[in-house]
Amino acid sequence: MAALADYLQAALARAQSPIEGADGAVAPEQLLARARAIAGELVALKISPAEPVLATFSNHPADLAAMLGIWLAGGVVVPLHADAAARTAEGLQRAVGARLRIGRDRVEIVAATPPPARELLRQAALILFTSGSTGSPKGVVIGHDRLAGKLEVLDRLLRLSAQDGVVVPLQLTFIFGIWVSLLTLQRGARLVLVPKFTPEGLSRSLAGGATVLAAVPSMLRAMVGGKLEAPALGKILTGGELFPAALGESVRAMLPRAGIYDLYGLTETGSCDFCLPPGERGEGAGSIGRPTEGVDFRVIGEDGRLTPDGTSGELCIRTPFDMLGYLDDPALTAASFSEGHFRTGDLARVRTDGRVEIVGRLKDIISRGGNKIAPAEIDALLSSHPGVAAALSAGIPDARLGEAICAIVVPKPGAELTADALRRWAAERIEKFKVPDTIYFRDTLPLGPTGKVLRSGVARVAREMAGQP
Repeated sequence: MAALADYLQAALARAQSPIEGADGAVAPEQLLARARAIAGELVALKISPAEPVLATFSNHPADLAAMLGIWLAGGVVVPLHADAAARTAEGLQRAVGARLRIGRDRVEIVAATPPPARELLRQAALILFTSGSTGSPKGVVIGHDRLAGKLEVLDRLLRLSAQDGVVVPLQLTFIFGIWVSLLTLQRGARLVLVPKFTPEGLSRSLAGGATVLAAVPSMLRAMVGGKLEAPALGKILTGGELFPAALGESVRAMLPRAGIYDLYGLTETGSCDFCLPPGERGEGAGSIGRPTEGVDFRVIGEDGRLTPDGTSGELCIRTPFDMLGYLDDPALTAASFSEGHFRTGDLARVRTDGRVEIVGRLKDIISRGGNKIAPAEIDALLSSHPGVAAALSAGIPDARLGEAICAIVVPKPGAELTADALRRWAAERIEKFKVPDTIYFRDTLPLGPTGKVLRSGVARVAREMAGQP
Protein backbone atom coordinates (compact mmCIF):
# COMPACT_ATOMS: atom_id res chain seq x y z
CA MET A 1 0.00 0.00 0.00
CA ALA A 2 1.18 3.55 -0.75
CA ALA A 3 2.76 5.26 2.25
CA LEU A 4 0.18 8.01 2.69
CA ALA A 5 -2.77 5.66 2.17
CA ASP A 6 -1.46 3.53 5.01
CA TYR A 7 -0.78 6.67 7.08
CA LEU A 8 -4.26 8.16 6.70
CA GLN A 9 -6.12 4.87 6.94
CA ALA A 10 -4.35 3.99 10.19
CA ALA A 11 -4.97 7.50 11.55
CA LEU A 12 -8.70 7.31 10.87
CA ALA A 13 -8.90 3.79 12.28
CA ARG A 14 -7.60 4.89 15.68
CA ALA A 15 -9.15 8.38 15.77
CA GLN A 16 -11.33 9.10 18.78
CA SER A 17 -12.88 12.41 17.72
CA PRO A 18 -15.12 13.19 14.75
CA ILE A 19 -13.74 15.46 12.05
CA GLU A 20 -15.59 18.77 12.14
CA GLY A 21 -16.67 20.94 9.23
CA ALA A 22 -19.21 23.60 8.37
CA ASP A 23 -22.02 21.06 7.96
CA GLY A 24 -21.32 19.29 11.24
CA ALA A 25 -19.04 16.49 12.36
CA VAL A 26 -18.33 13.21 10.59
CA ALA A 27 -17.18 10.11 12.44
CA PRO A 28 -13.82 8.62 11.39
CA GLU A 29 -15.42 5.27 10.60
CA GLN A 30 -17.82 6.99 8.20
CA LEU A 31 -14.91 8.57 6.36
CA LEU A 32 -13.12 5.22 6.21
CA ALA A 33 -16.20 3.57 4.75
CA ARG A 34 -16.60 6.37 2.21
CA ALA A 35 -12.93 6.15 1.22
CA ARG A 36 -13.18 2.43 0.62
CA ALA A 37 -16.34 2.91 -1.41
CA ILE A 38 -14.60 5.52 -3.57
CA ALA A 39 -11.64 3.19 -4.07
CA GLY A 40 -14.06 0.46 -5.18
CA GLU A 41 -15.72 2.79 -7.69
CA LEU A 42 -12.36 3.84 -9.12
CA VAL A 43 -11.22 0.24 -9.48
CA ALA A 44 -14.52 -0.62 -11.19
CA LEU A 45 -13.82 2.19 -13.64
CA LYS A 46 -10.45 0.57 -14.34
CA ILE A 47 -8.26 3.32 -12.91
CA SER A 48 -4.69 2.94 -14.19
CA PRO A 49 -1.71 2.75 -11.82
CA ALA A 50 -0.71 6.29 -10.79
CA GLU A 51 -3.57 7.82 -12.79
CA PRO A 52 -4.23 11.44 -11.75
CA VAL A 53 -7.76 12.03 -10.43
CA LEU A 54 -9.30 15.47 -9.91
CA ALA A 55 -10.72 15.84 -6.40
CA THR A 56 -13.06 18.77 -5.70
CA PHE A 57 -12.33 20.04 -2.20
CA SER A 58 -14.26 22.49 -0.02
CA ASN A 59 -12.65 21.83 3.38
CA HIS A 60 -15.36 19.32 4.21
CA PRO A 61 -14.39 16.13 6.09
CA ALA A 62 -15.43 14.20 2.96
CA ASP A 63 -12.39 15.69 1.22
CA LEU A 64 -10.20 13.43 3.37
CA ALA A 65 -12.24 10.42 2.31
CA ALA A 66 -11.77 11.34 -1.36
CA MET A 67 -8.03 11.73 -0.82
CA LEU A 68 -7.74 8.34 0.88
CA GLY A 69 -10.01 6.64 -1.65
CA ILE A 70 -7.84 7.75 -4.56
CA TRP A 71 -4.69 6.56 -2.77
CA LEU A 72 -6.25 3.21 -1.90
CA ALA A 73 -7.10 2.73 -5.59
CA GLY A 74 -3.51 3.53 -6.60
CA GLY A 75 -4.27 6.96 -8.08
CA VAL A 76 -2.73 10.41 -7.66
CA VAL A 77 -4.75 13.19 -6.02
CA VAL A 78 -5.12 16.47 -7.92
CA PRO A 79 -6.92 18.89 -5.56
CA LEU A 80 -9.30 21.40 -7.14
CA HIS A 81 -11.14 24.00 -5.08
CA ALA A 82 -14.91 23.64 -5.25
CA ASP A 83 -15.28 27.35 -6.01
CA ALA A 84 -12.70 27.34 -8.80
CA ALA A 85 -13.80 29.03 -11.99
CA ALA A 86 -14.81 26.74 -14.84
CA ARG A 87 -11.80 27.94 -16.82
CA THR A 88 -9.48 26.97 -13.96
CA ALA A 89 -11.03 23.52 -13.64
CA GLU A 90 -10.79 22.93 -17.37
CA GLY A 91 -7.16 24.05 -17.35
CA LEU A 92 -6.26 21.61 -14.58
CA GLN A 93 -8.08 18.80 -16.32
CA ARG A 94 -6.17 19.44 -19.54
CA ALA A 95 -2.86 19.78 -17.72
CA VAL A 96 -3.10 16.40 -16.01
CA GLY A 97 -5.26 14.68 -18.65
CA ALA A 98 -7.74 13.62 -15.99
CA ARG A 99 -10.43 11.12 -16.94
CA LEU A 100 -12.01 10.93 -13.48
CA ARG A 101 -13.22 13.53 -11.03
CA ILE A 102 -14.53 13.14 -7.48
CA GLY A 103 -17.04 15.52 -5.92
CA ARG A 104 -18.45 15.23 -2.43
CA ASP A 105 -21.10 12.69 -3.45
CA ARG A 106 -20.00 10.92 -6.59
CA VAL A 107 -17.27 9.84 -8.98
CA GLU A 108 -17.60 11.35 -12.46
CA ILE A 109 -16.11 10.39 -15.81
CA VAL A 110 -14.99 13.67 -17.41
CA ALA A 111 -12.98 12.32 -20.37
CA ALA A 112 -13.21 9.27 -22.57
CA THR A 113 -9.66 8.00 -22.23
CA PRO A 114 -7.13 7.95 -19.39
CA PRO A 115 -3.94 9.99 -19.68
CA PRO A 116 -0.74 8.31 -20.83
CA ALA A 117 1.39 6.66 -18.17
CA ARG A 118 4.03 8.98 -16.74
CA GLU A 119 7.14 7.64 -15.05
CA LEU A 120 7.27 10.74 -12.83
CA LEU A 121 3.96 9.76 -11.21
CA ARG A 122 4.93 6.18 -10.33
CA GLN A 123 5.54 7.06 -6.66
CA ALA A 124 3.37 10.18 -6.60
CA ALA A 125 0.68 11.04 -4.05
CA LEU A 126 -0.30 14.56 -5.09
CA ILE A 127 -0.08 17.04 -7.91
CA LEU A 128 -0.38 20.51 -6.39
CA PHE A 129 -0.61 23.50 -8.69
CA THR A 130 1.15 26.61 -7.43
CA SER A 131 -0.91 29.75 -7.00
CA GLY A 132 0.82 31.46 -9.89
CA SER A 133 1.81 34.53 -7.86
CA THR A 134 5.24 34.53 -9.48
CA GLY A 135 4.33 33.19 -12.90
CA SER A 136 2.17 30.56 -14.55
CA PRO A 137 0.91 27.80 -12.24
CA LYS A 138 3.08 24.71 -12.26
CA GLY A 139 2.11 21.16 -11.32
CA VAL A 140 4.31 20.14 -8.37
CA VAL A 141 4.46 16.35 -8.01
CA ILE A 142 4.71 15.22 -4.37
CA GLY A 143 5.84 11.67 -3.53
CA HIS A 144 4.25 9.36 -0.95
CA ASP A 145 7.44 8.47 0.89
CA ARG A 146 8.78 12.02 0.86
CA LEU A 147 5.68 13.62 2.37
CA ALA A 148 5.37 10.77 4.88
CA GLY A 149 8.97 11.42 5.91
CA LYS A 150 8.28 15.13 6.31
CA LEU A 151 5.29 14.35 8.51
CA GLU A 152 7.57 12.38 10.83
CA VAL A 153 9.90 15.39 11.10
CA LEU A 154 7.00 17.74 11.82
CA ASP A 155 5.63 15.35 14.41
CA ARG A 156 8.89 15.60 16.33
CA LEU A 157 9.12 19.36 15.85
CA LEU A 158 5.58 20.41 16.77
CA ARG A 159 4.64 17.69 19.27
CA LEU A 160 0.90 17.70 18.82
CA SER A 161 -1.01 15.41 21.17
CA ALA A 162 -4.30 13.54 21.26
CA GLN A 163 -5.62 16.22 23.63
CA ASP A 164 -5.20 18.98 21.05
CA GLY A 165 -7.97 20.62 19.07
CA VAL A 166 -6.53 21.88 15.79
CA VAL A 167 -8.37 24.54 13.77
CA VAL A 168 -7.48 24.67 10.06
CA PRO A 169 -8.83 27.56 7.97
CA LEU A 170 -6.33 26.58 5.26
CA GLN A 171 -7.64 24.98 2.09
CA LEU A 172 -6.81 21.33 1.40
CA THR A 173 -5.66 22.40 -2.05
CA PHE A 174 -2.64 23.93 -0.27
CA ILE A 175 0.26 21.84 1.11
CA PHE A 176 0.08 23.70 4.43
CA GLY A 177 -3.56 22.65 4.93
CA ILE A 178 -2.83 19.08 3.83
CA TRP A 179 0.09 18.35 6.15
CA VAL A 180 -1.52 19.99 9.19
CA SER A 181 -4.68 17.91 8.68
CA LEU A 182 -2.78 14.65 8.16
CA LEU A 183 -0.56 15.25 11.17
CA THR A 184 -3.55 16.13 13.36
CA LEU A 185 -5.32 12.89 12.47
CA GLN A 186 -2.18 10.83 12.92
CA ARG A 187 -1.84 12.23 16.44
CA GLY A 188 -5.46 11.44 17.27
CA ALA A 189 -6.22 15.13 17.86
CA ARG A 190 -9.52 16.83 17.08
CA LEU A 191 -9.53 18.35 13.60
CA VAL A 192 -11.72 21.35 12.77
CA LEU A 193 -11.80 22.29 9.07
CA VAL A 194 -12.95 25.85 8.35
CA PRO A 195 -14.36 26.07 4.79
CA LYS A 196 -13.99 29.81 4.33
CA PHE A 197 -11.93 32.21 6.40
CA THR A 198 -13.57 35.19 8.04
CA PRO A 199 -12.32 36.76 11.28
CA GLU A 200 -15.71 36.23 12.90
CA GLY A 201 -16.00 32.60 11.84
CA LEU A 202 -12.49 31.76 12.93
CA SER A 203 -13.10 33.43 16.30
CA ARG A 204 -16.07 31.13 16.86
CA SER A 205 -14.01 28.07 15.97
CA LEU A 206 -11.23 29.06 18.38
CA ALA A 207 -13.63 29.72 21.23
CA GLY A 208 -14.63 26.05 21.34
CA GLY A 209 -11.53 24.84 23.17
CA ALA A 210 -9.04 24.94 20.29
CA THR A 211 -5.42 24.53 21.35
CA VAL A 212 -3.71 24.87 17.95
CA LEU A 213 -4.33 27.22 15.03
CA ALA A 214 -2.74 26.86 11.59
CA ALA A 215 -3.04 30.05 9.53
CA VAL A 216 -1.15 32.17 7.02
CA PRO A 217 0.02 35.60 8.28
CA SER A 218 -2.68 37.40 6.28
CA MET A 219 -5.33 35.61 8.33
CA LEU A 220 -3.59 36.50 11.59
CA ARG A 221 -3.33 40.12 10.46
CA ALA A 222 -7.07 40.21 9.84
CA MET A 223 -7.68 38.98 13.42
CA VAL A 224 -5.58 41.69 15.07
CA GLY A 225 -7.66 44.41 16.70
CA GLY A 226 -10.83 42.33 16.80
CA LYS A 227 -12.54 40.68 19.73
CA LEU A 228 -11.08 37.21 20.12
CA GLU A 229 -11.71 34.59 22.78
CA ALA A 230 -9.32 31.65 22.57
CA PRO A 231 -8.67 30.68 26.18
CA ALA A 232 -7.09 27.31 25.40
CA LEU A 233 -4.96 28.32 22.40
CA GLY A 234 -1.36 27.27 23.03
CA LYS A 235 0.22 27.07 19.55
CA ILE A 236 -0.01 29.04 16.34
CA LEU A 237 1.51 27.48 13.22
CA THR A 238 2.05 30.06 10.52
CA GLY A 239 3.72 30.06 7.13
CA GLY A 240 3.02 30.38 3.42
CA GLU A 241 4.32 33.97 3.33
CA LEU A 242 6.71 36.11 5.33
CA PHE A 243 5.67 36.82 8.91
CA PRO A 244 6.73 40.41 9.73
CA ALA A 245 8.18 41.08 13.18
CA ALA A 246 5.60 43.82 13.77
CA LEU A 247 2.76 41.41 13.09
CA GLY A 248 4.32 38.93 15.48
CA GLU A 249 4.29 41.53 18.23
CA SER A 250 0.62 42.30 17.60
CA VAL A 251 -0.36 38.62 17.63
CA ARG A 252 1.56 37.98 20.84
CA ALA A 253 -0.12 40.95 22.48
CA MET A 254 -3.52 39.59 21.44
CA LEU A 255 -2.76 35.95 22.36
CA PRO A 256 0.04 36.03 24.95
CA ARG A 257 -0.31 32.34 25.88
CA ALA A 258 0.05 31.05 22.33
CA GLY A 259 3.55 30.14 21.15
CA ILE A 260 4.14 31.01 17.51
CA TYR A 261 5.93 28.60 15.15
CA ASP A 262 6.99 30.57 12.07
CA LEU A 263 7.50 27.97 9.31
CA TYR A 264 9.16 28.73 5.99
CA GLY A 265 9.11 26.41 3.01
CA LEU A 266 7.86 25.84 -0.51
CA THR A 267 5.53 23.31 -2.07
CA GLU A 268 8.50 22.14 -4.15
CA THR A 269 10.61 21.41 -1.07
CA GLY A 270 7.90 19.69 0.92
CA SER A 271 7.16 22.74 3.12
CA CYS A 272 8.59 23.73 6.51
CA ASP A 273 12.30 23.86 5.64
CA PHE A 274 13.04 26.47 8.32
CA CYS A 275 11.45 27.17 11.66
CA LEU A 276 11.59 30.02 14.14
CA PRO A 277 10.08 28.46 17.29
CA PRO A 278 8.38 30.37 20.11
CA GLY A 279 11.41 30.42 22.39
CA GLU A 280 13.53 32.23 19.79
CA ARG A 281 11.12 34.93 18.70
CA GLY A 282 12.87 37.71 20.63
CA GLU A 283 16.42 37.44 19.33
CA GLY A 284 15.24 35.78 16.11
CA ALA A 285 12.76 38.50 15.14
CA GLY A 286 12.77 39.22 11.42
CA SER A 287 14.33 35.88 10.51
CA ILE A 288 12.94 32.51 9.40
CA GLY A 289 15.10 30.76 11.98
CA ARG A 290 17.19 27.71 11.26
CA PRO A 291 16.76 24.62 9.04
CA THR A 292 14.45 21.85 10.15
CA GLU A 293 15.61 18.25 10.43
CA GLY A 294 17.21 16.86 7.26
CA VAL A 295 17.42 20.22 5.47
CA ASP A 296 20.64 21.73 4.15
CA PHE A 297 20.91 25.14 2.52
CA ARG A 298 23.25 27.64 0.92
CA VAL A 299 23.04 31.22 -0.30
CA ILE A 300 24.53 31.90 -3.73
CA GLY A 301 25.27 35.02 -5.76
CA GLU A 302 24.61 35.69 -9.42
CA ASP A 303 27.84 33.87 -10.28
CA GLY A 304 26.62 30.70 -8.53
CA ARG A 305 29.18 30.99 -5.75
CA LEU A 306 28.48 31.00 -2.03
CA THR A 307 27.99 34.48 -0.61
CA PRO A 308 29.69 35.57 2.63
CA ASP A 309 27.49 35.65 5.72
CA GLY A 310 25.56 38.90 5.88
CA THR A 311 25.53 39.26 2.07
CA SER A 312 22.30 38.59 0.23
CA GLY A 313 21.91 36.00 -2.49
CA GLU A 314 19.49 33.32 -3.64
CA LEU A 315 18.44 30.81 -0.98
CA CYS A 316 18.89 27.24 -2.21
CA ILE A 317 17.61 24.22 -0.28
CA ARG A 318 18.53 20.54 -0.34
CA THR A 319 16.10 18.19 1.35
CA PRO A 320 15.14 14.50 1.14
CA PHE A 321 11.49 15.61 1.19
CA ASP A 322 11.40 17.69 -2.00
CA MET A 323 9.16 17.24 -5.02
CA LEU A 324 9.58 14.47 -7.56
CA GLY A 325 9.50 17.15 -10.26
CA TYR A 326 7.26 19.48 -12.23
CA LEU A 327 4.55 17.67 -14.18
CA ASP A 328 5.50 17.16 -17.84
CA ASP A 329 8.35 19.67 -17.62
CA PRO A 330 11.72 17.98 -17.09
CA ALA A 331 13.57 21.04 -18.44
CA LEU A 332 12.04 23.31 -15.80
CA THR A 333 12.70 20.69 -13.13
CA ALA A 334 16.37 20.51 -14.06
CA ALA A 335 16.71 24.30 -14.22
CA SER A 336 15.19 24.65 -10.75
CA PHE A 337 18.07 22.82 -9.07
CA SER A 338 21.71 23.77 -8.61
CA GLU A 339 24.00 20.96 -7.46
CA GLY A 340 21.11 19.17 -5.78
CA HIS A 341 19.74 22.32 -4.13
CA PHE A 342 16.34 23.74 -5.12
CA ARG A 343 16.56 27.37 -6.16
CA THR A 344 13.83 29.08 -4.17
CA GLY A 345 13.91 32.44 -5.93
CA ASP A 346 14.05 34.10 -2.51
CA LEU A 347 16.81 36.53 -1.65
CA ALA A 348 18.26 35.76 1.76
CA ARG A 349 21.24 36.40 3.98
CA VAL A 350 22.74 34.50 6.89
CA ARG A 351 22.87 36.63 10.03
CA THR A 352 25.72 36.61 12.51
CA ASP A 353 23.63 34.47 14.86
CA GLY A 354 23.29 31.78 12.16
CA ARG A 355 19.62 32.43 11.48
CA VAL A 356 18.46 33.10 7.94
CA GLU A 357 16.65 36.27 6.93
CA ILE A 358 14.58 36.68 3.76
CA VAL A 359 15.11 40.08 2.13
CA GLY A 360 13.00 39.70 -1.03
CA ARG A 361 12.40 37.70 -4.19
CA LEU A 362 14.54 37.76 -7.30
CA LYS A 363 11.47 38.25 -9.52
CA ASP A 364 10.13 41.02 -7.28
CA ILE A 365 13.21 43.23 -7.36
CA ILE A 366 12.28 46.77 -8.35
CA SER A 367 14.57 48.55 -10.82
CA ARG A 368 13.96 52.23 -10.12
CA GLY A 369 16.20 54.64 -12.01
CA GLY A 370 18.99 52.05 -12.09
CA ASN A 371 18.71 51.20 -8.38
CA LYS A 372 17.78 47.64 -7.40
CA ILE A 373 15.34 47.56 -4.48
CA ALA A 374 13.88 44.59 -2.57
CA PRO A 375 10.23 45.41 -1.86
CA ALA A 376 10.22 43.27 1.29
CA GLU A 377 12.51 45.88 2.88
CA ILE A 378 9.94 48.60 2.17
CA ASP A 379 7.11 46.39 3.46
CA ALA A 380 8.94 45.85 6.74
CA LEU A 381 9.68 49.54 7.21
CA LEU A 382 6.13 50.73 6.53
CA SER A 383 4.70 47.97 8.73
CA SER A 384 6.81 49.22 11.63
CA HIS A 385 4.95 52.58 11.63
CA PRO A 386 2.69 52.74 14.71
CA GLY A 387 -0.35 53.55 12.58
CA VAL A 388 0.16 50.83 9.95
CA ALA A 389 -1.37 47.37 10.23
CA ALA A 390 0.12 46.01 6.98
CA ALA A 391 1.95 47.10 3.85
CA LEU A 392 2.81 45.60 0.48
CA SER A 393 4.92 47.24 -2.21
CA ALA A 394 5.90 46.50 -5.79
CA GLY A 395 7.29 48.10 -8.90
CA ILE A 396 4.92 49.57 -11.48
CA PRO A 397 5.83 50.85 -14.97
CA ASP A 398 7.09 54.43 -15.08
CA ALA A 399 8.12 56.34 -18.21
CA ARG A 400 10.89 58.27 -16.46
CA LEU A 401 12.29 55.80 -13.93
CA GLY A 402 11.56 52.50 -15.65
CA GLU A 403 9.75 51.39 -12.50
CA ALA A 404 8.25 53.41 -9.68
CA ILE A 405 7.58 52.11 -6.18
CA CYS A 406 3.93 51.71 -5.27
CA ALA A 407 2.81 50.68 -1.78
CA ILE A 408 -0.57 49.49 -0.53
CA VAL A 409 -1.02 50.34 3.15
CA VAL A 410 -3.67 49.10 5.58
CA PRO A 411 -4.03 51.59 8.46
CA LYS A 412 -4.72 50.47 12.00
CA PRO A 413 -8.21 51.27 13.30
CA GLY A 414 -8.42 54.92 14.26
CA ALA A 415 -5.07 55.86 12.70
CA GLU A 416 -5.00 59.13 10.78
CA LEU A 417 -2.50 58.68 7.97
CA THR A 418 -1.76 60.57 4.79
CA ALA A 419 0.46 59.43 1.97
CA ASP A 420 2.69 62.52 2.22
CA ALA A 421 3.17 62.15 5.98
CA LEU A 422 4.01 58.47 5.64
CA ARG A 423 6.48 59.18 2.85
CA ARG A 424 8.20 61.83 4.99
CA TRP A 425 8.37 59.39 7.89
CA ALA A 426 9.91 56.74 5.61
CA ALA A 427 12.43 59.23 4.19
CA GLU A 428 13.87 59.70 7.68
CA ARG A 429 14.54 55.98 7.99
CA ILE A 430 15.51 54.69 4.56
CA GLU A 431 17.47 55.84 1.52
CA LYS A 432 15.56 58.39 -0.53
CA PHE A 433 15.43 56.22 -3.65
CA LYS A 434 13.60 53.52 -1.65
CA VAL A 435 10.78 55.81 -0.49
CA PRO A 436 7.51 54.81 -2.23
CA ASP A 437 6.57 57.11 -5.09
CA THR A 438 2.89 56.33 -4.53
CA ILE A 439 0.98 55.11 -1.47
CA TYR A 440 -2.63 53.93 -1.58
CA PHE A 441 -4.67 53.16 1.52
CA ARG A 442 -6.94 50.12 1.49
CA ASP A 443 -8.86 48.02 4.01
CA THR A 444 -7.00 44.85 3.02
CA LEU A 445 -3.94 43.81 1.04
CA PRO A 446 -4.40 42.04 -2.31
CA LEU A 447 -4.74 38.31 -1.68
CA GLY A 448 -4.31 35.24 -3.87
CA PRO A 449 -6.52 32.11 -3.97
CA THR A 450 -4.82 30.49 -0.95
CA GLY A 451 -5.23 33.58 1.22
CA LYS A 452 -1.61 34.71 0.90
CA VAL A 453 -0.71 38.27 0.00
CA LEU A 454 -0.33 38.72 -3.75
CA ARG A 455 2.39 41.19 -4.70
CA SER A 456 1.27 41.25 -8.32
CA GLY A 457 -2.02 42.65 -7.02
CA VAL A 458 -0.29 45.95 -6.19
CA ALA A 459 -0.09 46.85 -9.88
CA ARG A 460 -3.77 46.00 -10.32
CA VAL A 461 -4.74 48.30 -7.44
CA ALA A 462 -2.55 51.06 -8.91
CA ARG A 463 -4.29 50.75 -12.28
CA GLU A 464 -7.70 50.88 -10.60
CA MET A 465 -6.78 53.98 -8.62
CA ALA A 466 -5.46 55.63 -11.79
CA GLY A 467 -8.65 54.75 -13.67
CA GLN A 468 -6.81 52.47 -16.09
CA PRO A 469 -8.12 49.11 -17.41
